[in-house]
Amino acid sequence: MNQIPEFALTVILISASGVMTPGPLFTANIVQGIRGGGKTGIQMAIGHTIVELPLVILLGIGVFSFEIFPEFRTVISILGAIALFVFAGIQIKTTLQRNERKHFNPKHGVVFTGIILSALNPFFIIWWVSIGLKLISDAMLIWAFSGILIVFLLHIWMDFVWLYSIAHIASKSTKILSNRNYKILMIILSSMLIYFGISFVSEVV
Repeated sequence: MNQIPEFALTVILISASGVMTPGPLFTANIVQGIRGGGKTGIQMAIGHTIVELPLVILLGIGVFSFEIFPEFRTVISILGAIALFVFAGIQIKTTLQRNERKHFNPKHGVVFTGIILSALNPFFIIWWVSIGLKLISDAMLIWAFSGILIVFLLHIWMDFVWLYSIAHIASKSTKILSNRNYKILMIILSSMLIYFGISFVSEVV
């Protein structure tokens, strides 16, 4: 039991490199948070969890490996880029068409967005296959298969706290933004998603 505090600190510090790194999920979370507040951050985290939990379990039992499917990274990168381009296009179109931001109702669920932007993010997958796998392996040496759950629980709460906090802070910005500046911000954020999509493809082309 004395090993838990030390291991927990290790997981938390290392996990911060993945949780707090700006990326598609982070950017989309700001977009949704501006419109829906902190609750959208929770919904985004739920979608992220739906992808992350099975991935962690598969890594723990040794099922998931790039060696089994060498083209996996390329496929995920291309599909991820397409998803980001579509999502960004929808956001830009919606932003330009709406005069009143408060009447915005997303046609796609926030949870679904969290699922797609997690499952089709090659950098997220690579983080778990490399850094995350080391944490899982270390935990399993100490607690056997229970180590898989321990790593996941020590990691996942950070996703919920981080995404909720960012979405909540983002929602407060609408009080100081004019409608014009709001649209500019949304277009900038959507353009960042396009940039991430291009970076996904450039990594494998």
